[in-house]
Amino acid sequence: MHVVYPAVVSALLFSIGVYGVLARRNTILVLMSVELMLNAVNLNLVVFDVWLRDRLHSGQVLTLFVIVIAAAEVGLGLAIILALYRNRATVDLDRLRALAEFPVPSPEDADDHLPENATEETAGQASRASAATGPTRPPGRDDTPEATP
Repeated sequence: MHVVYPAVVSALLFSIGVYGVLARRNTILVLMSVELMLNAVNLNLVVFDVWLRDRLHSGQVLTLFVIVIAAAEVGLGLAIILALYRNRATVDLDRLRALAEFPVPSPEDADDHLPENATEETAGQASRASAATGPTRPPGRDDTPEATP
């Protein structure tokens, strides 16, 4: 068997994976595309190991390591995606651009946006109250336990 045929298949698989990473917006599909790229690399490793007739079968051993790393990457990636879905209720990459959930206003910013009838004393109380509450939750998320009848 010629080495060209598996190399072309591997190049096609890798190209499809690159397209999936660049064009997709769903994080699970991007993760699947990365796995497709890793499988193309594995195919290349095995094919060139057989073609070069390596006595130690280095390509096949390296392929086993890549498979183990890919399995760990999938487990960690799916855990991160699940945590993102629980916190943000979406897995769309366009909506996951910001790292912080919501910005917490600083005391200086709270003084700048005071109503005209507010005094300095009420402004200090408002800024201390906003600093004490901490970061806000995304809309639709409520961690308080519900009262049972």
